[in-house]
Amino acid sequence: MAQKTVIRPPGLPDSGSPLSRAIRAGDFVFVSGTPASPNPATGELDPDIRAQVRSCLETIDTILQEAGTSLSNVVAVTSYLTDAGYFAAYNEEYRRFFPSDYPSRTTVKAELMRPEMLVEITVTAVVPS
Repeated sequence: MAQKTVIRPPGLPDSGSPLSRAIRAGDFVFVSGTPASPNPATGELDPDIRAQVRSCLETIDTILQEAGTSLSNVVAVTSYLTDAGYFAAYNEEYRRFFPSDYPSRTTVKAELMRPEMLVEITVTAVVPS
């Protein structure tokens, strides 16, 4: 049976919720739903969907690096958007992080936990041997 390891990247604050940011089990890393990070100076989220997508994926990349892998090893993505009208802008930013050999992906229109959150992303990645 694969050992379960909680991933705790230094510099990322605790979410305050009863969850781990990521779990490594064997050669897989499961990253919890990740929203955009607030601006450190204001404590507020950028109201731009593109900025929020970048923030989500940059945070996920930091988590994956700590777990011994990277965005290039992501095999599945689930994205939650608060407005289907954001889909085109979301895809444009997404392609910057995943330019080819795309992971499998599901995108869902959803109401998120805070009204200022426009996107939340979760991924599963493999850890190379």
